[in-house]
Amino acid sequence: MVQVTPTNRRDVLRAGAALAAGGALTTGCGNTGTATAAPPATTPASASASAAPKPLPAQITHGPRTRPQVALTFHGQGDPTLATQLLTTAEKHGARLTVLAVGTWLDTYPAMARRVLDGGHDLGNHTQRHISINAMSETDARKEIADCAERLRRLTGSIGRWFRPSRAPTATPLVVRLAADVGYPHVLSYDVDSLDYTRPGATAITRKVLAEATGGSVVSMHFGYPDTVAALPAVLQELDRRGLRAVTTTELLS
Repeated sequence: MVQVTPTNRRDVLRAGAALAAGGALTTGCGNTGTATAAPPATTPASASASAAPKPLPAQITHGPRTRPQVALTFHGQGDPTLATQLLTTAEKHGARLTVLAVGTWLDTYPAMARRVLDGGHDLGNHTQRHISINAMSETDARKEIADCAERLRRLTGSIGRWFRPSRAPTATPLVVRLAADVGYPHVLSYDVDSLDYTRPGATAITRKVLAEATGGSVVSMHFGYPDTVAALPAVLQELDRRGLRAVTTTELLS
């Protein structure tokens, strides 16, 4: 049996008070939510859910409005010299484009497929013959998409990520389904139409694009028109001044 003397009795009481104070501090840290406190069971799940990216829709008209980026997308056909000038101009400005190529154009100018990709741009499918795909039968529409995809695969090893319907800003539900069957889960539309194919002049093209483009915009433009080539430097310079970077559709939507 341990004998408690007046001296060690004081020591025992002091030790007990210290232990009690230590216990109160530990409980207090846990209640204030410091690292010693266990997080609520729902925290990881809710945080994961909020951080998970939203799936892309079947038809895409624009990207996230919070991003200081735009995608300049080009219908790929026409004079390859003009197309090369557009690509080179973009690259000199540090911009990257998205080219939706027509299959017959790739048949005539197969080297353009590699030129687009070697410049760091996106390359996708704009049907084989660039006729009104929404008005076709199921069999013919499927062939339009599949034939262009086959050209892309043969020339580059990939069908590309993006499909855009020909002669229409959006696709019918049938064409959306057929594109997915071929390997394109998303139809790429746009929210800004430059109307460059109407040949309005470089100034009008520049004004139209800059009046409507905002963060996340997808802009429709075309190869094959000298006015578009002339307009591109001013478009890129003003976008840059506004803090909007021209990127590929893949980057915009990643």
